[in-house]
Amino acid sequence: MKCCDFTMRTSKKLLILPLLALVISFVLAGVWTISGNRVRAQIPTVAIPTVTGTPPGPTVTVRRDIDQDRINVRAGPNTKYDIIGVLIIDQSAPALGRTPGGDWIQIFYPGVPGNVGWVYAPYVDLNGSIPVVEIPPTPTPRVTPTVDPTLAAQFIVEIPPTRLPTFTPPPPLTIPTYPVRITSEGTAGVPMGIVVIGMAVFGFFGMVISFLRGR
Repeated sequence: MKCCDFTMRTSKKLLILPLLALVISFVLAGVWTISGNRVRAQIPTVAIPTVTGTPPGPTVTVRRDIDQDRINVRAGPNTKYDIIGVLIIDQSAPALGRTPGGDWIQIFYPGVPGNVGWVYAPYVDLNGSIPVVEIPPTPTPRVTPTVDPTLAAQFIVEIPPTRLPTFTPPPPLTIPTYPVRITSEGTAGVPMGIVVIGMAVFGFFGMVISFLRGR
Protein backbone atom coordinates (compact mmCIF):
# COMPACT_ATOMS: atom_id res chain seq x y z
CA MET A 1 0.00 0.00 0.00
CA LYS A 2 2.81 2.38 0.90
CA CYS A 3 4.45 1.65 -2.43
CA CYS A 4 1.24 2.49 -4.32
CA ASP A 5 0.77 5.78 -2.39
CA PHE A 6 4.36 6.82 -3.21
CA THR A 7 3.81 6.08 -6.87
CA MET A 8 0.59 8.10 -7.03
CA ARG A 9 2.20 11.06 -5.31
CA THR A 10 5.12 10.97 -7.75
CA SER A 11 2.72 10.84 -10.72
CA LYS A 12 0.83 13.92 -9.44
CA LYS A 13 4.08 15.86 -9.08
CA LEU A 14 5.08 14.96 -12.63
CA LEU A 15 1.72 16.22 -13.94
CA ILE A 16 1.98 19.55 -12.04
CA LEU A 17 5.38 20.43 -13.56
CA PRO A 18 4.15 20.56 -17.19
CA LEU A 19 1.09 22.57 -16.14
CA LEU A 20 3.28 25.03 -14.29
CA ALA A 21 5.58 25.41 -17.31
CA LEU A 22 2.55 26.01 -19.54
CA VAL A 23 1.23 28.75 -17.23
CA ILE A 24 4.63 30.47 -17.14
CA SER A 25 4.83 30.40 -20.95
CA PHE A 26 1.39 32.06 -21.25
CA VAL A 27 2.41 34.77 -18.80
CA LEU A 28 5.62 35.52 -20.70
CA ALA A 29 3.77 35.59 -24.00
CA GLY A 30 1.34 38.16 -22.61
CA VAL A 31 4.18 40.35 -21.37
CA TRP A 32 5.88 40.20 -24.76
CA THR A 33 2.62 41.06 -26.49
CA ILE A 34 2.05 44.10 -24.26
CA SER A 35 5.64 45.26 -24.73
CA GLY A 36 5.37 44.82 -28.49
CA ASN A 37 2.18 46.88 -28.60
CA ARG A 38 3.85 49.64 -26.64
CA VAL A 39 6.80 49.67 -29.05
CA ARG A 40 4.51 49.71 -32.07
CA ALA A 41 2.53 52.57 -30.58
CA GLN A 42 5.66 54.78 -30.75
CA ILE A 43 6.12 54.29 -34.52
CA PRO A 44 4.58 57.26 -36.44
CA THR A 45 1.82 56.37 -38.81
CA VAL A 46 2.23 59.40 -41.13
CA ALA A 47 3.93 59.00 -44.49
CA ILE A 48 7.61 59.98 -44.47
CA PRO A 49 8.58 61.92 -47.61
CA THR A 50 11.44 60.44 -49.60
CA VAL A 51 14.01 62.42 -51.59
CA THR A 52 14.13 61.46 -55.23
CA GLY A 53 16.93 62.16 -57.66
CA THR A 54 14.74 63.85 -60.29
CA PRO A 55 12.49 66.66 -59.00
CA PRO A 56 8.97 66.88 -60.39
CA GLY A 57 8.15 69.44 -63.04
CA PRO A 58 10.09 70.76 -66.03
CA THR A 59 13.80 70.05 -65.99
CA VAL A 60 16.86 70.72 -68.08
CA THR A 61 19.66 68.22 -68.69
CA VAL A 62 23.12 69.09 -69.96
CA ARG A 63 23.61 67.61 -73.41
CA ARG A 64 26.36 65.13 -74.23
CA ASP A 65 27.13 66.38 -77.74
CA ILE A 66 28.64 69.69 -76.67
CA ASP A 67 32.37 70.22 -77.02
CA GLN A 68 32.97 70.71 -73.29
CA ASP A 69 32.49 68.75 -70.09
CA ARG A 70 30.58 71.46 -68.22
CA ILE A 71 28.53 74.59 -68.78
CA ASN A 72 28.43 77.83 -66.85
CA VAL A 73 25.52 78.94 -64.70
CA ARG A 74 25.26 82.72 -64.76
CA ALA A 75 23.40 85.29 -62.68
CA GLY A 76 21.47 86.48 -65.74
CA PRO A 77 20.66 85.57 -69.35
CA ASN A 78 23.79 87.06 -70.88
CA THR A 79 27.53 86.54 -70.87
CA LYS A 80 27.86 89.97 -69.23
CA TYR A 81 26.54 88.49 -65.99
CA ASP A 82 28.87 86.83 -63.49
CA ILE A 83 29.38 83.06 -63.40
CA ILE A 84 27.82 81.67 -60.20
CA GLY A 85 28.25 77.91 -60.80
CA VAL A 86 28.51 75.07 -63.29
CA LEU A 87 26.58 72.01 -64.47
CA ILE A 88 28.35 68.90 -65.74
CA ILE A 89 27.37 66.51 -68.53
CA ASP A 90 24.04 64.68 -67.89
CA GLN A 91 23.32 66.77 -64.78
CA SER A 92 19.69 67.91 -64.40
CA ALA A 93 18.13 70.90 -62.69
CA PRO A 94 14.55 72.19 -62.29
CA ALA A 95 13.59 74.65 -65.04
CA LEU A 96 11.70 77.76 -63.90
CA GLY A 97 11.39 79.96 -66.98
CA ARG A 98 12.92 81.27 -70.16
CA THR A 99 13.71 84.49 -71.96
CA PRO A 100 11.28 85.79 -74.60
CA GLY A 101 13.54 84.47 -77.37
CA GLY A 102 14.17 81.17 -75.60
CA ASP A 103 17.96 81.56 -75.76
CA TRP A 104 18.41 81.30 -71.99
CA ILE A 105 16.63 79.17 -69.38
CA GLN A 106 16.23 80.00 -65.71
CA ILE A 107 16.91 77.08 -63.35
CA PHE A 108 16.69 76.41 -59.65
CA TYR A 109 20.27 76.57 -58.36
CA PRO A 110 20.48 76.54 -54.54
CA GLY A 111 23.29 78.23 -52.69
CA VAL A 112 23.33 81.48 -54.69
CA PRO A 113 21.41 84.74 -54.18
CA GLY A 114 17.76 84.02 -54.97
CA ASN A 115 18.55 80.30 -55.55
CA VAL A 116 18.21 80.79 -59.31
CA GLY A 117 20.61 80.87 -62.22
CA TRP A 118 20.59 80.95 -66.02
CA VAL A 119 22.00 78.48 -68.57
CA TYR A 120 22.41 78.78 -72.33
CA ALA A 121 19.53 76.92 -73.98
CA PRO A 122 21.51 75.24 -76.85
CA TYR A 123 23.64 73.45 -74.24
CA VAL A 124 20.71 71.71 -72.48
CA ASP A 125 17.65 69.59 -73.28
CA LEU A 126 14.38 70.93 -71.89
CA ASN A 127 11.80 68.46 -70.57
CA GLY A 128 8.42 70.14 -70.20
CA SER A 129 7.07 73.61 -70.87
CA ILE A 130 8.14 76.72 -68.97
CA PRO A 131 6.80 80.28 -68.99
CA VAL A 132 8.54 83.46 -69.99
CA VAL A 133 9.97 85.15 -66.90
CA GLU A 134 11.20 88.64 -66.18
CA ILE A 135 14.83 89.26 -67.04
CA PRO A 136 16.97 90.60 -64.18
CA PRO A 137 18.49 94.05 -64.62
CA THR A 138 21.73 94.27 -66.53
CA PRO A 139 24.69 94.43 -64.18
CA THR A 140 26.27 97.84 -63.88
CA PRO A 141 29.75 98.04 -65.39
CA ARG A 142 32.55 97.97 -62.97
CA VAL A 143 33.90 101.47 -62.33
CA THR A 144 37.60 101.87 -62.77
CA PRO A 145 39.03 103.52 -59.68
CA THR A 146 40.38 107.01 -60.33
CA VAL A 147 43.40 108.53 -58.65
CA ASP A 148 43.00 111.80 -56.80
CA PRO A 149 45.17 114.29 -58.73
CA THR A 150 45.98 116.22 -55.55
CA LEU A 151 47.19 113.08 -53.85
CA ALA A 152 49.09 111.92 -56.91
CA ALA A 153 50.83 115.29 -57.21
CA GLN A 154 52.50 114.69 -53.86
CA PHE A 155 54.34 111.69 -55.24
CA ILE A 156 55.42 113.29 -58.54
CA VAL A 157 59.06 114.35 -58.44
CA GLU A 158 59.98 117.04 -60.94
CA ILE A 159 63.52 116.66 -62.23
CA PRO A 160 65.01 119.96 -63.44
CA PRO A 161 66.28 119.84 -67.00
CA THR A 162 70.03 119.38 -67.30
CA ARG A 163 71.87 121.72 -69.68
CA LEU A 164 73.58 119.76 -72.41
CA PRO A 165 77.31 120.42 -72.95
CA THR A 166 78.15 122.90 -75.73
CA PHE A 167 80.27 121.82 -78.64
CA THR A 168 83.27 123.99 -79.56
CA PRO A 169 84.53 123.42 -83.08
CA PRO A 170 88.30 122.73 -83.37
CA PRO A 171 90.60 125.37 -84.90
CA PRO A 172 91.16 125.15 -88.64
CA LEU A 173 93.90 122.80 -89.76
CA THR A 174 97.06 124.64 -90.85
CA ILE A 175 98.99 122.98 -93.67
CA PRO A 176 102.70 123.93 -93.55
CA THR A 177 104.25 125.27 -96.77
CA TYR A 178 107.87 124.59 -97.75
CA PRO A 179 110.02 127.11 -99.70
CA VAL A 180 110.96 126.23 -103.24
CA ARG A 181 114.63 125.22 -103.53
CA ILE A 182 116.48 127.47 -105.96
CA THR A 183 119.20 125.81 -108.03
CA SER A 184 122.39 127.52 -109.18
CA GLU A 185 122.61 128.99 -112.63
CA GLY A 186 125.58 126.80 -113.58
CA THR A 187 123.81 123.62 -113.02
CA ALA A 188 120.46 124.80 -114.21
CA GLY A 189 118.97 122.26 -116.49
CA VAL A 190 121.67 119.55 -115.68
CA PRO A 191 120.45 116.41 -113.96
CA MET A 192 121.86 115.87 -110.52
CA GLY A 193 122.94 112.31 -111.38
CA ILE A 194 125.34 113.52 -114.07
CA VAL A 195 126.85 116.02 -111.71
CA VAL A 196 127.48 113.35 -109.12
CA ILE A 197 129.03 110.99 -111.67
CA GLY A 198 131.29 113.76 -112.98
CA MET A 199 132.54 114.60 -109.52
CA ALA A 200 133.22 110.93 -108.86
CA VAL A 201 135.26 110.66 -112.07
CA PHE A 202 137.31 113.75 -111.19
CA GLY A 203 137.96 112.38 -107.75
CA PHE A 204 139.10 109.07 -109.19
CA PHE A 205 141.55 110.76 -111.54
CA GLY A 206 142.85 112.88 -108.68
CA MET A 207 143.59 109.76 -106.66
CA VAL A 208 145.40 108.16 -109.62
CA ILE A 209 147.58 111.25 -110.12
CA SER A 210 148.41 111.42 -106.43
CA PHE A 211 149.37 107.73 -106.46
CA LEU A 212 151.70 108.17 -109.45
CA ARG A 213 153.43 111.14 -107.90
CA GLY A 214 154.05 109.24 -104.75
CA ARG A 215 156.00 106.61 -106.63
